[in-house]
Amino acid sequence: MPPRRGSLLRRLVALLAVPVVAGCTMVVHAVPGPGPDDPAGPAATAASDPAIAASVAGLPHRSIGTAPAMRLAEDQVPPTNRWFSGLVFPEEPQPVFPLPLSVAVRPDGFSLGVPEVRAEGATIFGAHTPGPDVALGTSDLAVVAYDDLTVTVALLGPEGAEQGRLLITRGSPFVRWTATTEQRVTVGPQPLDADGLVEIRGDRYGVVTDGTLDGSELTLPAGASATFYAVPPDGDAAEFADAARVGVGGGAVTEQVDGDTVRTTLTYRTEGGDTIAGGMPFTGDPGCAPVGEFATVYGPMPVCRTSTVATTTAALTPSGALDLSGVDADGRAELSALVERDVAELRLDAADTYFGGKQLVRAATLMRLASDLDMEPTAQRVRDQLVPLLERWADPAGCEGRVTHCFVYDPAIRGMVGLENSFGSEEFNDHQFHYGYFLYAAAMLGRDDPELVERIGPVIDLLAADVGSPERTPEFPEHRAFDAYAGHSWASGFSPFGDGNNQESSSESVSAYNGLAMWADLRGNVAQRDMAVAMLSREAASAMRYWVEPDLAPFPGFSHQVLGINWGGKRDWSTWFSAEPSAILAIQLIPMSPVAEYLRGDPGRIRANVAEATPGGFDVPYADSIIMYLALADREAALAEARALPEGRIDDGNTRSYMMAWILSRS
Repeated sequence: MPPRRGSLLRRLVALLAVPVVAGCTMVVHAVPGPGPDDPAGPAATAASDPAIAASVAGLPHRSIGTAPAMRLAEDQVPPTNRWFSGLVFPEEPQPVFPLPLSVAVRPDGFSLGVPEVRAEGATIFGAHTPGPDVALGTSDLAVVAYDDLTVTVALLGPEGAEQGRLLITRGSPFVRWTATTEQRVTVGPQPLDADGLVEIRGDRYGVVTDGTLDGSELTLPAGASATFYAVPPDGDAAEFADAARVGVGGGAVTEQVDGDTVRTTLTYRTEGGDTIAGGMPFTGDPGCAPVGEFATVYGPMPVCRTSTVATTTAALTPSGALDLSGVDADGRAELSALVERDVAELRLDAADTYFGGKQLVRAATLMRLASDLDMEPTAQRVRDQLVPLLERWADPAGCEGRVTHCFVYDPAIRGMVGLENSFGSEEFNDHQFHYGYFLYAAAMLGRDDPELVERIGPVIDLLAADVGSPERTPEFPEHRAFDAYAGHSWASGFSPFGDGNNQESSSESVSAYNGLAMWADLRGNVAQRDMAVAMLSREAASAMRYWVEPDLAPFPGFSHQVLGINWGGKRDWSTWFSAEPSAILAIQLIPMSPVAEYLRGDPGRIRANVAEATPGGFDVPYADSIIMYLALADREAALAEARALPEGRIDDGNTRSYMMAWILSRS
């Protein structure tokens, strides 16, 4: 294991158990840690689950990629796939985008700013735009604590001694610096006025302190703080200065799954009153009166004088089966013939965790489709191939004797890595995409076979914990990729980018949490299942809101219908792997599992999205998924296109029989 920088301690706070009450379920994402005057900052780590710890111990321990020298306190679980991962893992710390601010933390200080948002052609820009800059004369940094609403960064002197801590808060216009040692610093780059205010490139900023501020010279005794803030164009600077004096010590996100609704509450733990905060743009009425509005790359972001922000999301029911009850006799006969052909041509030869997982789901979907069409011998033929393959993947000792179809535990980054890896999975990229396929296939195979569930359970449970642990433990972070504030996941493990973290395939994240919920239900893991339902529901809503049917009115310069990649500080009509318009839409659709009904939005918008993706017709990459998506607006047109589609345009994770079953089952 490589050395870690910043050997700093913090207090551990046990994660609180949350009871099930009155027919609804409450899920706590993070528990606030010490108070705002305690430099330890926020924290929440639960004890190991004995079964998970035993399963981890039973796997080979090995770091596959080159583990970075993390800027992280030794008592912290490495925060891969987070909005602030760029502070920890890259060779140089990268800017982060807590919204509405951007913040750059350097070894020698920090700057904050309100990004200048503009749209041109295929990109909505919102890079870090420095406003106030604080040069501290430090030489290193380390993330010492984090929860779902805050991250605490220690700035260190030349000998590693802590000089102070910076608290960055999601949804907040405030950044707070607390001095560990007595210090005098200059706030730049422009002089402050008598009220501690300054205008930089048309944006207003300020600073309040319990130290002393003489012009731009800030003097802080040990333990004193200074809070830097931005004021929106329609905000009252005095109101923001008053709220900036209220210390924020941490935050919690709770989710209440109640029938057909997920209620999400952001709670900022404060002392002395309310802070100012806001939720993600376009998430509905926050239940408070705005005191101003910031422009962000995701849209206008109102903020309120409050310590809680609540939103609601329609709850999705996890699903692994299409409803074929409305398919007539001719349709069933057509599907039966296609299933027989697809089963005869079934291939299960991929060795990496992404394409191997896709093949497992492709086959499991065929098996379920055959069973639902009363083709039990055909379904059994598929099962006879799938079960030994999944058992091979789920052999705890598999990587002791082979280099594919097996998993190890990375003790440096603390998570599961498959051999062979792909798309940077050894750097913890895309874990929810990869492992979601395994979870879905395992749930499909295990639904009528409890003995199989027990045999594969120890390893599949670890994949579930890797992407969806309901709490942070010494072995795994809490819900590795899912951002409880933003309501969607991030895909880059180490996030070595100046634009923050990013996610491309919103649909594969939705599919992952669908598979996670199905597997957790089989295992009787109520906490994990409830969290998975909340993540599934919110990820699907965010996929529609920010990728598939975004409100682009605030960005008249953007010339497309959908987004391919969303970042912390920009949004692109593009993909990592193809410039084809069809790929940019399809990566928000695959694998079109039964739960993909959430894509049923405005029929006119669906047709427009499809037209943009297929300007010359459907003989394009990923046409199968696009035609299935079209069926949500025009079933008959989709049927005609599907029947005419060349075989080579069906994705390796799909089959013609499933494509046709999806379309025929639409109402």
